[in-house]
Amino acid sequence: MYHLYPIGDSYLASMAFQELLNQVGSLGRFQIIQLTFFIFLNGLMTPHILIENFTAAIPSHRCWVPILDNDTVSDNDSRTLSQDDLLRISIPLDSNLRLDKCHSFIQPQWHLLHLNGTFSSVTEPDTEPCVDGWVYDRSNFFPTTVTEWDLVCESQALNSVSKFSFMIGLFIGGIICGHLSDRFGRKFILTCALLQLAITETCVAFAPTFLIYCSLRFLAGISLEPIATNSNLLLLEWTSPKFLATLAVIISCANSIGNMILAGLAFSFRNWHHLQLAISVPIFFFLILTRWLSESARWLIVTNKPQKGLKELRKVAHINGMKNSGDTLTMEVVRTSMKKELEAAKTKPSPRDLLHTPILRKRICLLSFMKFLLTLSIIGLSIHLQHLGINVILLQFLISAVSILISVVGHFVLNHMGRRITHLAFMSLRGLFILTAVFVPQEMQPLRIIMATLAGAHSSLCSAVTCLHTNELLPTTLRATGTGVIGMFGNSGLFLAPLLMMLATYSTNLPWIFYGGFSILNGLTVFLLPETKDQPLPESILDAENDWKESRQSKKEDPIIKVTRF
Repeated sequence: MYHLYPIGDSYLASMAFQELLNQVGSLGRFQIIQLTFFIFLNGLMTPHILIENFTAAIPSHRCWVPILDNDTVSDNDSRTLSQDDLLRISIPLDSNLRLDKCHSFIQPQWHLLHLNGTFSSVTEPDTEPCVDGWVYDRSNFFPTTVTEWDLVCESQALNSVSKFSFMIGLFIGGIICGHLSDRFGRKFILTCALLQLAITETCVAFAPTFLIYCSLRFLAGISLEPIATNSNLLLLEWTSPKFLATLAVIISCANSIGNMILAGLAFSFRNWHHLQLAISVPIFFFLILTRWLSESARWLIVTNKPQKGLKELRKVAHINGMKNSGDTLTMEVVRTSMKKELEAAKTKPSPRDLLHTPILRKRICLLSFMKFLLTLSIIGLSIHLQHLGINVILLQFLISAVSILISVVGHFVLNHMGRRITHLAFMSLRGLFILTAVFVPQEMQPLRIIMATLAGAHSSLCSAVTCLHTNELLPTTLRATGTGVIGMFGNSGLFLAPLLMMLATYSTNLPWIFYGGFSILNGLTVFLLPETKDQPLPESILDAENDWKESRQSKKEDPIIKVTRF
């Protein structure tokens, strides 16, 4: 049995659960199994965000015209003409002297065969929109959602509607998942979200209409945020603080590997239905495995469910091979160690408490601002990669591969320099890479691609460090709710990122200057928040209210916490 002698109330409150976790094992077989599960799960979740880069790819296309594409046409003249000649008399040229993608001649222009060079222009009455449909290039992707529902020309804006509906789902999911996770538990909401994602994304592959497709993608977007949030929370709340940086980097690598797998699958499955099923059906397998996940004992105890928390602690002790420690864990030990938290749990915290307490209000505002800048910069870069003019599959693979190397370097920086220095260094480097790519001359295209690849590769680590720092600053009782609030404000960058690209009408480099500048500003803002390296997680609002400087001063005055067993 453990007795904890109070030496600095705030610090002791934060250390209370950590002592229980150390007794059952803070990094044993249970944590390794759990980490393995979430590595594969995160690797499978990430491709659902970027999949429309491939399933909604817009191939080269032109109008369908009978003289070219109708096998039953028996025009003797057309049979003697080459494919290029038939295209010339059937399809007008655009301003770049390329085949127009959205118009065809009303009647074949036979006289064009006798003109030398290119003709200057075609009057409007001679052309018409593609009334009979389109012919698509099948060399890269076929079919895609674009070719299936003809989302080109006048309907091209609808292609953005599906992406927008998914982002709206992410936005709403971030709002509702936090409070639900703090109310009903991490494991329950994770399981429900996985079930929703598995069903909706599998049904997407069989969507009969574009409206149903967008509706299903909207529901899939809602479920992704709860999965990401609760995966991080279950890892965070079952692990000792000194190992959290390692976990964040490993999950970052898992996301990068997931994107590499997506690129490989996109290369293998050129049919969008097959690619959609390839990343959706395996979710059902992970849904079954959630049955053996353990709920966060930390959350159970601070929400006044000590009996269930004790059961989970004993289960973890058994898995970690610490049966003796598990046997010594009793309800008396839990109640004694977590006395302050159990007393605070009698009054259920409200989401309004996030803004009613000065310290939490400051942290929520700063973290929301930083999340906004991060989302705006990352999404702005990722959805405009096509402007680089190279193979999207190759670029996606390169960014993901380099991300793993950068994450390994980031791990050492996190462990030695802390959260704030790491955040500043990598966010600033990311911004500088974007700005360098902007001002490199067009003739140096390989260097531009290298800079863009490095900028994209830094995104995964920057997101992981931000997520880790956020979770370490919020109390357990409102950690998921706070993450949801921060996500709600931060994810508004999802909508503004594409709008910034409209500034390109005034200056081609202007949007990219904003994306790079916001990244650097994000890195500088972190110094308004406290360092959390090797600090215990705050359990209650009371813990978070006490400034970290006061907590460290308390430890300096009397750094000894006596722990005795008898």
